[in-house]
Amino acid sequence: MNTYVIGDLHGCHAEFVALLEKLAFNPERDRLWLVGDLVNRGPGSLACLREAQQLDARCVLGNHDFHLLVAARGGGKLRKNDTLEEILSAPDREALLDWLQQQPLTVREDDTLMVHAGILPSWSLAQAQALGGEVQAALQGEASGAFLRELFGNQPDRWREDLAGMDRLRCIVNVMARMRFIAADEQLDFAAKQGLDSAPEGFAPWFQYPRADQARLLFGHWAALLGHTPEAAIQVHALDTGCAWGGALTALTLETGELTSIPSQRAERKP
Repeated sequence: MNTYVIGDLHGCHAEFVALLEKLAFNPERDRLWLVGDLVNRGPGSLACLREAQQLDARCVLGNHDFHLLVAARGGGKLRKNDTLEEILSAPDREALLDWLQQQPLTVREDDTLMVHAGILPSWSLAQAQALGGEVQAALQGEASGAFLRELFGNQPDRWREDLAGMDRLRCIVNVMARMRFIAADEQLDFAAKQGLDSAPEGFAPWFQYPRADQARLLFGHWAALLGHTPEAAIQVHALDTGCAWGGALTALTLETGELTSIPSQRAERKP
């Protein structure tokens, strides 16, 4: 049995299928983990959702997955470059959205944690799991529509244990689904979205700050890194290699650390 952890699909269904074939993935024998952002940007978002559900993949929610849920069930609007209309008009729309809305923010196995964007250096794995569980409970509760309507926003931009209500939930989602650069006091920056040279003054990539444990963290979200985490102070694997932007779709074999990639079928462009 192998566990394959695949980076952000972003609707790149043809590459997803090709990568599974290259891995000789067998759902009766192997396990499939997806690091979030299954949808948007690529042409096959609907097919990616259907494939992930059919294969019983273990997924975590990314910012684009949340965007789909907000647009479908929280009164949000699609953006100009979104490629989500096919999902919203699909006959199995509600079943797919139900499945997506049930996905967690973290998947943990021993000292390994999969999360879309990352976790704060001060958070233990158990704390990250518990905080992600708070968001999952809100997503599955009777007030999930109200939660989705109020989800997006950049404040608060620093975690505090005494945060409550939507401020608390929004901050957890922003860390786990949107984070790139943080300050030494763990303040979040939401403006810089490119490579490491785009760091604001006083900020650095979250993975360049040490942790108190020996956690192994698997994340996506940051296509501009192209899978590289220079000067990382922790054990970390960046799995978004920019398939939607003309890069590649990459899988990590969890048991061996081997990386397997399929080139994108899309023209190269900046994330």
